[in-house]
Amino acid sequence: MPRAGLSTTAVVDAALAVADEHGVDALTLAAVAQRTGVATPSLYKHVAGLGELRTLLGARVIGDMADHFTRTVLGRSGDDAVAALMHAYRDYVRQYPARYAAMPLDPLHDPALAAAGGKLLDVVLAALRAYGLAGSDAIHATRCLRAVAHGFSSLEAGGGFGLPEDLDQTYDQLVSTVIATLRPPPRPE
Repeated sequence: MPRAGLSTTAVVDAALAVADEHGVDALTLAAVAQRTGVATPSLYKHVAGLGELRTLLGARVIGDMADHFTRTVLGRSGDDAVAALMHAYRDYVRQYPARYAAMPLDPLHDPALAAAGGKLLDVVLAALRAYGLAGSDAIHATRCLRAVAHGFSSLEAGGGFGLPEDLDQTYDQLVSTVIATLRPPPRPE
C-alpha cells in the first residue's frame, strides 16, 4: 500500500528538492526516499526506477520553463518578445541551475518528453513569429537563440566568467546581436 500523501508528483517534487539542494549528481532513489520519509523500495510504487524519475524530472523542468517563458512573452512581439524570452531563459538557469542541468538536451525525440518539449518549442516559435520566419528558417533561428541563451547561462552558472566586466551588459549585447540577425535585411530601393 502506498504511503498516504505520496504520489508520483510528490516523488518528482522531492527529486527537484534534492537536485536544488545538492545538485543533479546527488539525485538517487535513496536520497529521494530519505526526503519523502519512506524506504527506497517504496518509491517503486510510484516510479519504475531512477531512469524514469530522471525522465519525469526532465519533463517537469521543461514544462516549468515553457510556462515561465509563456508568461514572459505573452502580449509581446518582435524584438521585445525575443529579448524577454532570452532574459527569462537566463533567469531560469540562474534561479534553478541544478534543475536546468537535469533537463535532457533533446526532448523532442523522447516519447516521454516530446509533449513538454513541443510546448517549449512552440513558445520560442511564437516569439519569433513577428520576423516572418517559417519552416527551416524558424528552426535555425530557434537553434541560434537556444545556443546563445544556453551557452551563456551554463557558463555563468558554472562560474565560467571570471573577469570583472558586468555580465548583464554582456548578455544584453548578446541579446541585441541575436535580435539583429533575426530582422530581415533592408530592401534595396
